Amino acid sequence: MDLLNTLVEKGLRRELPTREEALAVLATSDDELLDVVAAAGKVRRQWFGRRVKLNYLVNLKSGLCPEDCSYCSQRLGSKAEILKYTWLKPDEASQAAAAGVAGGAKRVCLVASGRGPTDRDVERVGKTIEAIKEQNEGVEVCACLGLLSDGQAERLREAGADAYNHNLNTSEATYEGITKTHTYADRVDTVQKAHAAGLSACSGLIAGMGESDEDLVDVVYALRDLDSDSVPVNFLIPFEGTPLAKEWNLTPQRCLRILAMVRFVCPDVEVRIAGGREVHLRSMQPLALNIANSIFLGDYLTSEGQAGQADLDMIADAGFEVEGAGTTTLPKHRADALAAAGGGCGSHGSAEGSGCGSQASAEGAGCGSHAGGGCGPCGGHAEAPAEARAEAPASEAAPNGARTDLVAVRRRGAGTDLAPNA
Repeated sequence: MDLLNTLVEKGLRRELPTREEALAVLATSDDELLDVVAAAGKVRRQWFGRRVKLNYLVNLKSGLCPEDCSYCSQRLGSKAEILKYTWLKPDEASQAAAAGVAGGAKRVCLVASGRGPTDRDVERVGKTIEAIKEQNEGVEVCACLGLLSDGQAERLREAGADAYNHNLNTSEATYEGITKTHTYADRVDTVQKAHAAGLSACSGLIAGMGESDEDLVDVVYALRDLDSDSVPVNFLIPFEGTPLAKEWNLTPQRCLRILAMVRFVCPDVEVRIAGGREVHLRSMQPLALNIANSIFLGDYLTSEGQAGQADLDMIADAGFEVEGAGTTTLPKHRADALAAAGGGCGSHGSAEGSGCGSQASAEGAGCGSHAGGGCGPCGGHAEAPAEARAEAPASEAAPNGARTDLVAVRRRGAGTDLAPNA
């Protein structure tokens, strides 16, 4: 179709589509879906080949957040039965990170619930970054700590952080309906602070919160304007105990269209499938790898993900390869620009057409998608108690046939005595 040919040509030239073209991608029919995926795949392969970057989340501080983000299991007043613990010690966080690196993760995302870090928190995270980099040579570290104050991004950069994640999550027009304890402008300011400090900027969105197609296009264009190196796409997992518990609005086909639209608008950035992929994409996850070039390995902040080995098998079976430590993630022009700005991750590696790239995300929380506080999504998903799920008919809990049985609270990994899923 003419639309897709135009979008491919623009993507190969790094030319911004019109808003009408972006909206048209979201409006395509199921009969056109494979054509949409194939077109987005041409753009993805131009800039990232068939490489898939693996990212691993470490939840440094879980639950008890003072912010009221409607999507998040760690929010103020949340009834979700998630893990709650205060700061992990640097050696504990380093041990947790090592599990992800051993599983093939190239980047570790350090997430902490809360509105934003104190200067003491920044110092604490700095020591954690040092411990992780001492134990894991060449690993990239992305921090996701919420809203930053002046000077904090520079201190994280000096401590060895490569990237900073803070998601916009939704459009400016709808933001106040999702969160009232901070503003959309606060989030934009934090991404700009990270960028100015020479950190690779990671910022993404959460789809499925009742937003319109126009809202989705607005937030993706805003991310493009912020020049984020990494755009995590989170898919809301509604869970009991939060205001969005009944928002089961996504289908696998809808998720693929959203990913394709993001790829066309942001052709040369790292597009990461973040929180909610297992629940909403389900058996279509391998198809989504033709659009996105990055995923989280294993578990998220407060929810369990697909088994790490299953992720690796999926990548191999779909004909893709895990991106190695000696290859930069971003295309050369972006990696060079980041290095010129003083960024760390874009400056190492040598592969032509690759570069570093910031990562992060999952539902309402975390690195990219990070949960809880100011961050914005890395997978803060929780499930309703088993007895509640048993009492509610599937049709009532999930009108679109969503597989609510795939949602599970994280009970292993950081903050627990059980081995992580990496």
